[in-house]
Amino acid sequence: MASNSKSVSHHPALAALQKSGAAKVKVAVTDIDGVLRGKYLHIDKFLGAAEPYPAGGFGFCDVVLGWDMTDTCYDNTSVTGWQHGFPDALARLDLGTARHVPWDSQVPFFLGEFVLADGTPHPLCPRQTLKRVLQRAEKMGLQVMTGMEFEWYNFLETPHSWAEKKGVGATPLTPGMFGYSLLRMNQNRPFFNALMDEMRDFGVPIEGLHTETGPGVFEVAIGFSEALAQADRAVLFKTGAKEIGARFGIMPSFMAKPHQQLPGCSGHIHQSLSDGKNNLFFDAKNPRKMSKLFESYLAGQLACMVDFGPMIWPTINSYKRLVDGCWAPVKPTWGVDNRTASFRVIAGSPKATRLETRCPGADVNPYLAMAAVIAAGLDGVEKGLKLSTPPITGTNGGAEHIARAPRTLIETTRLFQKSAVARDWLGDTFVDHFAATREWEWRQWLDAVTDWEMKRYFEII
Repeated sequence: MASNSKSVSHHPALAALQKSGAAKVKVAVTDIDGVLRGKYLHIDKFLGAAEPYPAGGFGFCDVVLGWDMTDTCYDNTSVTGWQHGFPDALARLDLGTARHVPWDSQVPFFLGEFVLADGTPHPLCPRQTLKRVLQRAEKMGLQVMTGMEFEWYNFLETPHSWAEKKGVGATPLTPGMFGYSLLRMNQNRPFFNALMDEMRDFGVPIEGLHTETGPGVFEVAIGFSEALAQADRAVLFKTGAKEIGARFGIMPSFMAKPHQQLPGCSGHIHQSLSDGKNNLFFDAKNPRKMSKLFESYLAGQLACMVDFGPMIWPTINSYKRLVDGCWAPVKPTWGVDNRTASFRVIAGSPKATRLETRCPGADVNPYLAMAAVIAAGLDGVEKGLKLSTPPITGTNGGAEHIARAPRTLIETTRLFQKSAVARDWLGDTFVDHFAATREWEWRQWLDAVTDWEMKRYFEII
């Protein structure tokens, strides 16, 4: 990550930008739900914003931390809200995120994050929340390496066609169940190639892209990297896929469970710890090739992943994915190369040994989901936890005594709000605010009259 101590004229990204003659720059931050919120800046405004603290930064309305994904303001938050008049917060640009947008005339692009007036990290900013966790890892002498995978549905819809359908009956890109299908890839070759090639040029390298089981479902594996860079890539992939898809009349959806009878969509997170040179999860002498550090990290996730529940299952729909028989794990279990477990140990070579956390869905805010899984794992490392349960076999074989994950957002939100572990790693201000946003989301669901209710009760009751 670039240092803010460098002057504008001496930073390579800005020197290249000035040399290019670009007239405008696109900048963005994420809101609480992981939706990118941004704007174009005139080049002169951008260069001023890119100055080091205290001269740099630019005003960005703090409503993006105080409203939901539909732009409806929360009524239960205290750090931001109507009572404060939604003033500007200070957004600082991370010059190390410099890239160009291939599908937007190569416009220069930078990610930002929120800071307080004194330059310290904003406690509610999702990117800053992940950075706080990573800074604690750094103090432990650990570098966190991650890779993210998404499954998502693709539909032949536009914003207008979807509005006309009133949220019912989306047309899938392709019919039928065609996992790993070269046939279906070939039928959508322009979209596949655009994702592979343009994401690479956007600084989001893709290791693999294929069709997944389900009508119009794809899966992507984003190139492994240091955790903050990986979260940036994941955030940019979700928005980039939507922008590229629109060019082909395709609307990607990262909902966790768009259809009751079909598999849901995951947001798996692969992790390992490094000292800067070596993968500290690997131990050649251990029968499973797992180091003691790896075991403690895994034990931490087993012990307190549910404490961070709303960060990995953030929406009402997230919990519709947590059903038996549809690939999503429903209990906090671990297994060796077992895709039915919540925590899949992939142990082999010094390079490839890692943990795959399979709990999250595709609907996560990547910054917050990554902060949650890393904090849970590192908590186990700090406490020197040991694995107290054997790996499961098959589908939850040996896990009969383990309780399944909560099935509603309000349950996990209440656990999160009371969690000493979550408050220790994320801070009281963030925990209280995020819990309030999830309680808000739950109330919107309670107030809604759904199609299910109309079909079930309208005529017969």
